[in-house]
Amino acid sequence: MVYKFDYLGDLCRSFCKIIQKYTKYIVVSGFLVIMSGRSRATEDIDIIIKPIDLNTFIKLHKELVQNQFQCLQSSDPIEIFSRYLKENLPVRYIKNGNFIPNIELKFAKDKLDEYQILTRKKIPFTEIDIFFSSIEANIAFKEELLKSPKDLDDAKHLRIVYSDDLDEKEIEKIKKMIHKFRL
Repeated sequence: MVYKFDYLGDLCRSFCKIIQKYTKYIVVSGFLVIMSGRSRATEDIDIIIKPIDLNTFIKLHKELVQNQFQCLQSSDPIEIFSRYLKENLPVRYIKNGNFIPNIELKFAKDKLDEYQILTRKKIPFTEIDIFFSSIEANIAFKEELLKSPKDLDDAKHLRIVYSDDLDEKEIEKIKKMIHKFRL
């Protein structure tokens, strides 16, 4: 299924505009590849946020709901926070009753996620004013951890599009971090 490019961008922008009021975030994985010109579908936009306390999350969730976002796991922010996010489980938000595409939201769970948030970037080529994990981090994850044919094709696409700007030492550094914290 292919989604209108603008709808994905608008969905992500509107969600991130709210998130950034409460914490730092990064958008990771397939959405970056799509925004970098690769023609492929996605069912979700993956967002990692710097962990926040319960009171801050309640305010965040309330604002998301006021802007027509709905959490699929629960409408109770305390349950979402304690049963899912604090347990390193992602939650999914939809907008206006549309189940696809959706936003998969999770807390940073380790030093690797913290590093990605620390080195986050706005990527002008994407023409969307949001923070992504670095191109190098996306390539490293797709080549070293995920490794599906789709992920390897995504990494190849990113390597081609951003070939003039890639820092191979940074990719190798992140691959080592993946081995330390995830494998």
